[in-house]
This record gives sequence, C-alpha cells and structure tokens, in this order.
Amino acid sequence: MSLTEEQMLASIKDVIEKNKVAVFMKGTPAQPKCGFSATVVDIFKKMGVPFVGVDAIEDPRFRHVLSAHTSWPTLPQVFVAGKLIGGCDIVREMKATGELDTLVAEATK
Repeated sequence: MSLTEEQMLASIKDVIEKNKVAVFMKGTPAQPKCGFSATVVDIFKKMGVPFVGVDAIEDPRFRHVLSAHTSWPTLPQVFVAGKLIGGCDIVREMKATGELDTLVAEATK
C-alpha cells in the first residue's frame, strides 16, 4: 500500500518531532547511497550521537513532499531539536567550528 502525500508529510513531521537528531538522506545510515549522506552519517557516528536516518529516495514522491515542507531542495536534510540546520556542507562547517557539538549537546540533554 502506497502512502498519500498527506500521510508522507505527517510521517516527516512525526520523525522530526520525535527525534532529537533526524537525517533525511539518500539510503540508510547502514547503507548511504551518496557521499554527502555518508559524510553526515560519519560525522554523527564519530560524535556518538544517536540519530534516526530516513531514506528519502525510496519513493520519489517522498523527496518532493519533504522539500516542499522544508523549502530545502537537496539531500541530506539534517534536523536537530526539530529545526532544519541544513545539508552536508553546513553540517561539516558546523562540526569544524564546534557549533554542531554545542547544538547537539543542548538538544540531547
């Protein structure tokens, strides 16, 4: 059974709300399907941060619904404490400056 776009949006919102760190990505944390998604997964794994990864390309409509909701066109899309922080480049930059560590520590208290 295929989900409607409304059900997909509800699922997206649910994942964002129920997880301190959520990554909508190409593939899964165990099997990323692009280098950008793999980089984000690697950063969070090295930080020891629990996160949920959602495959946003399994159903082509899912990515469209996600991007329409966030106004962010690319994957991965990383959420911390319910807020979109961005994609791979932003996560990498935030990690380099220490901002990501601070943000995640606050979110996961």
